[in-house]
Amino acid sequence: MDIKQAKQDIRLGKTTLGIELGSTRIKAVLIGSDHAPIASGSHDWENRLENGIWTYRLEDAWTGIQDCYRKLCEKVQAKYEEELTSFAAIGFSAMMHGYLPFDSEGNLLTPFRTWRNTMTEEAAAQLTDLFGFNIPQRWSIAHLQQAILNGEPHVAKIAHLTTLAGYIHWKLTGVNALGVGEASGMFPIGKDGEYNREMLEKFDALHADKAFHWKVEEILPKVLSAGEDAGSLTAEGALLLDPTGTLQPGIPLCPPEGDAGTGMTATNAVAVRTGNVSAGTSIFSMVVLEHQLSKVYPEIDMVTTPTGKPVAMVHCNNCTSDINAWAEMLIGFAKRVGLTCSMPQVLDAIFFAALDGKPDCGGIQTVNYFSGEPVTGLAEGRPLLVRSPDADFSFENLSRAHLYAAVATLKTGMDILTEKEHVTIDTLMGHGGFFKAEGVGQKLMAGALSTPVSVMETAGEGGPWGIALLAAYRVWKQPGETLEDYLANHVFAGAKATTAQPEKKDQDGFAAYMNGFRSALEVEKAAVHFC
Repeated sequence: MDIKQAKQDIRLGKTTLGIELGSTRIKAVLIGSDHAPIASGSHDWENRLENGIWTYRLEDAWTGIQDCYRKLCEKVQAKYEEELTSFAAIGFSAMMHGYLPFDSEGNLLTPFRTWRNTMTEEAAAQLTDLFGFNIPQRWSIAHLQQAILNGEPHVAKIAHLTTLAGYIHWKLTGVNALGVGEASGMFPIGKDGEYNREMLEKFDALHADKAFHWKVEEILPKVLSAGEDAGSLTAEGALLLDPTGTLQPGIPLCPPEGDAGTGMTATNAVAVRTGNVSAGTSIFSMVVLEHQLSKVYPEIDMVTTPTGKPVAMVHCNNCTSDINAWAEMLIGFAKRVGLTCSMPQVLDAIFFAALDGKPDCGGIQTVNYFSGEPVTGLAEGRPLLVRSPDADFSFENLSRAHLYAAVATLKTGMDILTEKEHVTIDTLMGHGGFFKAEGVGQKLMAGALSTPVSVMETAGEGGPWGIALLAAYRVWKQPGETLEDYLANHVFAGAKATTAQPEKKDQDGFAAYMNGFRSALEVEKAAVHFC
């Protein structure tokens, strides 16, 4: 879009705004009438480990959102000489799952328990058995059940329970609702697109003797499909987003979604036989199914697209954190020898060096677990490096080992889909920091997963662009137009993508690495107890 058209879109309110609260960054993306990004703003933040719980403080969320939005406004003013006062629609998304319980006065009853916690093993196993449906540890209902098992007094005071995206949306609109994709990470969704009725009844029956003042359906957010009315920005909400008072209330909001749903949208992976991989602090794949799986697998989550189609999700807590830690160490080394280099420079060096590493990493083995990993049964994580005495300990081989470790746990779940359930995947669309070094992450992932991996030119925009697209669909769709058709016809019709096909040497090399990775997990389990 040229500057003249962008200025007109801004002036006439023909833009939509998407803001996503990721695990390390809050980012806003403004798109015009052609759905292309015209400005962005961002704010870095970090989770905290407090009293053994991974959390974010909600005041930090608001500080970050306001800073992110302010930076967006400044960029729009500098580039287009226009002031942002309104939008056609707004959308908010955030990290899926977690636990945010509130009382009847809107007070948070416990610190936010994020997806990264692995403290609900007992509850998750109990509910999986009760429902006959895999309930992962990070799901909201698992956190609620564990709080009940722990006898936590706050449970009796709960008036509503939500996720981070749902909380932000509620404060801005007064509407306690979630998009169906995000809701499917709180409680299982039935074929009708609502919470599974039979499972709701089973949960309430399990706790009938406790005389809670609530039934579980009463405290869960309302479920909405993409394109449905999710309320409008209130006057109080407008000031929360923009304390200057410039932003006007009354703007429609789309249903809030999780980063999984926005990633699917941003990669046009919402139709059957499509899939995407989001690879950053965590890594997860989403594959839209033609049919339900034949059995329950603890490694596979069953969630939905933003319109309620069944999706098999393999979610792993750890991906690039260990790569980033090594990069920070290398920056420190460079400083010691009188050199100056930036984080992007070092990360590029690691990624491109990996291409020159031996396919099997030359006898180097890494485990990248900063936190627990339910897919492989680890309650805690300890980043690990193991090598044989005769290993080829080169920078190139170590770099390749780090990139392999980032996808090794995902491989475990993906093999279940392709080998046991014979799920057909035409291609996987990649997005996230793992794919920033052009051609590297997707090449190695294609070999690791034995599946073509594509990356679009827009992959760098990621989830914030995805939620901006869902906001656009909320107000610009034609009657009866599905999300799949809207994306295909109006957003991705001319999109360019690069595709990496799996190469045999990479497949064989990764298979050898995986044998070592599985053995190293025994060392990882031992390390948790002494380190």
